Amino acid sequence: MTDTFDFIVIGAGSAGCVIASRLSERTGLKVLVLEAGGSDRNFWVRMPIGYGKAFHHPGLNWKYMTEPDAGTTGEACYWPRGKVIGGSSSINAMVYIRGQAADFDNWAALGNPGWGFADVLPAYRRMEDNLAGVDQWRGGGGPLTITSIEDVAHPLCANYLAGAAEVGLPRNGDFNGGTQEGVGLYQITTRAGFRCSAATAYLNPARRRANLEIRSHAHATRILFEGGRAVGVEYRRGGKLHRAMAGREVILSAGAVNSPQLLMLSGVGPARSLKPLGIDVVRDAPMVGRNLQDHVGFDHVYRSSKPSLNDVLRPWWGRLAVGLRYLLNRDGPLSMSLNQGGGFVRSAPGRTRPNLQLYFSPLSYTRALPGRRALMSPDAFAGFQMGISNCHPTSRGEIGLKTADPFAAPKIVPNYLSTEADMAEMLEGARLLRRIAATAPMREIIASELKPGPAVQSDGELAADIRARTSTVFHPCGTCGMGADPVTSVVDARLRVHGIEGLRVADAAIFPVIPSGNLNAPSMMVGEKAAEMILADMAGV
Repeated sequence: MTDTFDFIVIGAGSAGCVIASRLSERTGLKVLVLEAGGSDRNFWVRMPIGYGKAFHHPGLNWKYMTEPDAGTTGEACYWPRGKVIGGSSSINAMVYIRGQAADFDNWAALGNPGWGFADVLPAYRRMEDNLAGVDQWRGGGGPLTITSIEDVAHPLCANYLAGAAEVGLPRNGDFNGGTQEGVGLYQITTRAGFRCSAATAYLNPARRRANLEIRSHAHATRILFEGGRAVGVEYRRGGKLHRAMAGREVILSAGAVNSPQLLMLSGVGPARSLKPLGIDVVRDAPMVGRNLQDHVGFDHVYRSSKPSLNDVLRPWWGRLAVGLRYLLNRDGPLSMSLNQGGGFVRSAPGRTRPNLQLYFSPLSYTRALPGRRALMSPDAFAGFQMGISNCHPTSRGEIGLKTADPFAAPKIVPNYLSTEADMAEMLEGARLLRRIAATAPMREIIASELKPGPAVQSDGELAADIRARTSTVFHPCGTCGMGADPVTSVVDARLRVHGIEGLRVADAAIFPVIPSGNLNAPSMMVGEKAAEMILADMAGV
């Protein structure tokens, strides 16, 4: 089967949904979306707390594993990635964070005009329907609903906020406003008690358009080229091999793992790695798969002297009560993320801007592997946890191919905590968590520290605990980095693959440097910017 479209979007994830929706607003353009996963009409996708189930669901998730990583005591790390309409926005924890203004100004300073904060702010405002209100920073009436939890957060969050204030951390009512710095409660991407993913916000409302076709369970196996131009996509669906041709462009939005993987499978990547696998090299692009960045973090876990969400979600009668409440009213604990409190802070006075993200969750689920236990089955005792992740990691990893088989998982080498700067920062974070825990408001609710435990005190002991318990917070990016130099980057500032015509990458893979905080919002912003650029280039603007 071969058919022709103006644009083919590979991947219906956080950016791909946005691009397909915006391009298909032009009735004269024919747009095809190819998604390897299936429908997002799944209970564990739609119910916000269901991400605990989607985390390991084989029908919703690529379920990747990294290579054993020396920085985290030789352990392989589990990487959930959305394999479903909506991509990872359909299985994430829904926290809405844009990043710091300095992050994007840095992108522009690295040779990417049009990506400074003043340039990306209109795209952010355009995509938002911020229920907390509209101002010079925040948008209203956009496709993506953003909900405040100020009135429904668990009471233990108040102790966390008071404890943070006692150690001198300022309160911030909106991490996406004039400044990101401070502590507060997270906003989440939900609408009327349901998850508001990129699919909910953008793709599903566009389905009625006659010029948009969405093919799920369509696994792209390679991009097709004629000379130096991308002209189509080969994909497998229903046990058969198909081809779709692109009259204008192919847009690769498969994410930080799958975008570089598909480029390499198609012959765009480091020739020294592709030739031994028998892959014909279309373009020797050494940085495809390189520059992998990710936020990593760890939790300090406490037994609580006051009731936590464990008391509600652990016993069967508690789960029954909150389940009925959710079914009847679409509210309560099941309508929220469990990352309720948090913030962005400086780990030490000499830091020039916030370098750590804080998390406060009013429940605990001690675990052998991150997320192994379902979020609705927390510990049998009252507990909670505080955690940190690094906003600006300096460690760099890479994505590679193990084989030329497009259905095989790629090789993921994270290189976590491989720089002294990253370890020093994490150690400062551990000390900060201890200072917050020692405040009077936190002593009111802490019965005991379970992890790392009171015996762990010295820098050496804390560093060993950090390496043993640090893991990804699921923010991989940078593997098709944006820049002016084709030797040190993969795409230019208009997201065009260097040296290839008719091919762009538009997702978290293009981030030259990782933004501060959760990556779903920046990925969707890239979708907005990409669509804007594509339409402008098509019009010759």
